[in-house]
Amino acid sequence: MAAELEKTINTIAASVVSVQVGQIVALGREGVPSAFIKRPVTGEVMVEKLGLVGDQQADLRVHGGADKAVYCYPIEHYARWREMLRGKEDLLVPGGFGENLTTQGLDEGQVCVGDIFQIGRARVQVTQPRQPCFKLALRFEDPQMIKAMVRNGLSGWYLRVLEPGSLEAGASIELLDRPNPTWSISRLNR
Repeated sequence: MAAELEKTINTIAASVVSVQVGQIVALGREGVPSAFIKRPVTGEVMVEKLGLVGDQQADLRVHGGADKAVYCYPIEHYARWREMLRGKEDLLVPGGFGENLTTQGLDEGQVCVGDIFQIGRARVQVTQPRQPCFKLALRFEDPQMIKAMVRNGLSGWYLRVLEPGSLEAGASIELLDRPNPTWSISRLNR
């Protein structure tokens, strides 16, 4: 097991492409309170136990909290979405799916529940895949978005914060431990 983890650690070359936070605003024609719309942050951002400083969640019953403190989404998925969502290119930018961290070099097949990563000065742990809600459909004005995200396995994943610290765009993502190597986010999605 130690040899497998060492091999995995040595093959991951991942980083943070962009860091985003959002404030509660009215989303969609219905005006639903949401902090889904995230905007890029420049420079270092502090990551605390409940998420990035300056980031809000509108409904703490289903978003945020200790086990969903930070949401990660791979930049590589954006190319696939551009093929599927013609005419929505203006929404297909880092933060477009409500993520706090847009990552590069990791996807749902490579990330496992329980993985512990060092990102900048923060130590975080993968908790679960994202389960898309109706706000995704509101954001893209497309009721099929939820089904498309689930069907294509393009969910991203949530992190809990084990050790608060700062991070910024360009920070490397270093795998420190993998206690559940057979429980990838893709497997959970399936």
